[in-house]
Amino acid sequence: MKRMSLIFKSKANKALDKYEDPRETLDYSYQKQMELLQKVRRGVADVATSRKRVELQMKKLQQEGDKLEGQARKALELGREDLAREALTRRANISAQIGDLNAQYESLQGQEENLVRQSKALEAKVEAFRTQKETIKATYTAAQAQAQIGEAFSGISEEMGDVGMAIQRAQDKTAQLQARASAVDELVASGALDDPTGLAKDDITRQLEALSSGGAVDDQLAKMKLELSGGSSGNKALESGSSTSYANKTDEISDADVLKDGGAA
Repeated sequence: MKRMSLIFKSKANKALDKYEDPRETLDYSYQKQMELLQKVRRGVADVATSRKRVELQMKKLQQEGDKLEGQARKALELGREDLAREALTRRANISAQIGDLNAQYESLQGQEENLVRQSKALEAKVEAFRTQKETIKATYTAAQAQAQIGEAFSGISEEMGDVGMAIQRAQDKTAQLQARASAVDELVASGALDDPTGLAKDDITRQLEALSSGGAVDDQLAKMKLELSGGSSGNKALESGSSTSYANKTDEISDADVLKDGGAA
């Protein structure tokens, strides 16, 4: 049972650690400290209120004692010693109450001063924790961003891993389609598959067309080489050929004219 409990706690701790955000934990701790500080402040206010109430009660009793003392003096002046004794007896009771209240007052005053010191110390501690909390949160946020950037560059993050897998799948499918298309072309070219459109040519026809195309290119290339190697002599031969052609054309015209004139005669 202990082993199962340990395993369960370790699994739960690992799961909680995965979903725990230190920034949220710090904010929660700060909130709890602020709530405690507010309770201490309310305690200080309550003690101060009680102290003030005792103080007012003491003043009221002091006024009543002073009044009884005056009444006792006046009774003695009028010869009423019995009334004076009664007034002084009541005044003595009031003095005892004032003594008790004064002890309560001093106790409350000491508690108030102690709570005020504790409140100030707790307030300073909470403020220091707030500053440290914000510093830790900023550092954690920066470290998290840096880690995410590093993972993105290295491609080990979950998001970038999905992108890399998608790219790899696209490349694999593209290569597969290209291989399939190449295989179909080879089969059609070899005649193993018929072209339903009737536009495909057999291999003999393609070879003959290739030979014809190659022969035409060779003839054109030889002609260009001849022109380039002939130079000026080639130009002269062309001019001579042009003159001879012109003379022949003149002779032909003359013969034609003679035949025409003879026919007319």
